[in-house]
Amino acid sequence: MSFFDNNGPGGATADVIISVRDLIVGFGDKVVMKGLDLDVYRGEVLGFVGGSGQGKSVLTRAILGLVPTRGGSIRIFGRDRDSLAPAERRALEQRWGVLFQNGALFSGLTVKQNIQMPMRETRDLSPRLMDELAMLKLDLVGLKPDAADKFPSELSGGMVKRAALARALALDPELVFLDEPTSGLDPIGAAEFDELIGTLQKTLGLTVFMVTHDLDSLYAICDRVAALADGKVIAAGPLDTLLESDHPWLRAYFHGARGGRFAAKGPD
Repeated sequence: MSFFDNNGPGGATADVIISVRDLIVGFGDKVVMKGLDLDVYRGEVLGFVGGSGQGKSVLTRAILGLVPTRGGSIRIFGRDRDSLAPAERRALEQRWGVLFQNGALFSGLTVKQNIQMPMRETRDLSPRLMDELAMLKLDLVGLKPDAADKFPSELSGGMVKRAALARALALDPELVFLDEPTSGLDPIGAAEFDELIGTLQKTLGLTVFMVTHDLDSLYAICDRVAALADGKVIAAGPLDTLLESDHPWLRAYFHGARGGRFAAKGPD
């Protein structure tokens, strides 16, 4: 049985938004990605899982161009990222947004200023219009207006995640990268954030690449799941397909002490 597919959320052959082929990434003598292949389809929520230290966040940063690669290719929206001229690459980068692990908000800026940062860097907008847009993004992620003038240190963990998501949505992207979005949240906060992501994905027609270790998130909002082990994607497909795999890591992850309760009942 194959544990890879070429079908998107609707079951038909899908439009590939991200195509990674034979990717090699390393740091010094350590090779993290060893010929990795992965496709992300338009309009889906892809959950990307793997063991600690296996390179989930490294892959995200490689796709974004934040870490160098040693081989292979990365195509985004049909464009070979590494062959683009600087201006073309900047235009491509404005089509996605990123929620980094732990939010990564600028501590010296207010929430509103954090959200406006991508606008200031890429758009010629009046201060008044940027203020209006920032407030719209705050409302979109469920934050109250009075959060706008607070600094990150004044926010709860859940509010930091929502503010960082508002910044990721600042330029109305088609594609959103989420790196451990529910990490550090209590179960109620994590469930609420999953619901928010699912709602925004459907409302805005987003494609979501989500690195996570949260089993609840996989079951709640992911159309497909891709699993990383030994520097490669060992399986990719709907969650029920991965549950059938005999790969030792997948068996331990989905059928172990924490995952067994989900594997027993299967996806909804």
